[in-house]
Amino acid sequence: MKEIEREEFYVRYLPQAPRRLGKWLRNVCVALIGGAVLVALLLVFGWQKLPLSVFEFQQYREFEGTVQAKPYPTLLVKSGNSLAQYLLVAEGKNGADVIGFEGKNVKLQGTRIYRDGMTMIEVVSGSMQAVNSPANATLPADDLGSFTLAGEIVDSKCYLGVMNPGNTKVHRECAVRCISGGIPSLLIARDSNGNKVALQLVSAKGEPVNQEILDLIAEPVAITGQVIRAGEQLVLKADPKTYQRLQ
Repeated sequence: MKEIEREEFYVRYLPQAPRRLGKWLRNVCVALIGGAVLVALLLVFGWQKLPLSVFEFQQYREFEGTVQAKPYPTLLVKSGNSLAQYLLVAEGKNGADVIGFEGKNVKLQGTRIYRDGMTMIEVVSGSMQAVNSPANATLPADDLGSFTLAGEIVDSKCYLGVMNPGNTKVHRECAVRCISGGIPSLLIARDSNGNKVALQLVSAKGEPVNQEILDLIAEPVAITGQVIRAGEQLVLKADPKTYQRLQ
């Protein structure tokens, strides 16, 4: 007579599980451990590192320098034998109001925002005051020539550190509100050596183009225009009507 096969089950107080059930449990445990190791490796090697950008939230400092209003509000600050350039913005999603201070030496309180050698100051409302000291000389502008650059248009405040990451389409709605509020716009592109560069966008006449480029923010674009170097900052002069959306 054929022996009847009995179903295995585990009794908790026994020292070990039945043979077939124990083998199945070992295979399940090995599969789970292997899966956990695989996920850990994917996270380690596939994780996209966030860029080193900083927003010194509520760490207020005092700055003194000369206000340069165009193309975007900038504070020129003495740094040894040279001048450091700090873009100026207001609190929230607004550009800095420097009416009445252009070309003057001022003191102000603000918070630093910086990334890749570019620094911005979020000015504390009402803190800017003119001081009786000689204004710093403006920086000469060098025309580097005509270039066609491909990249992404971003708002400088979020990109430099307030948001991380502060670019790509996931950040588009925020960037549109910032740029429409007067925050300087940047083109993030690559130079001939593959290095990332940030260029302030202005019209062919050197005026801000914020309201004319809102539908191109966070989109791949190609821009042909004159590249100007003023100190450490780069400016791209081009008519926004000539910007080309890339597929």
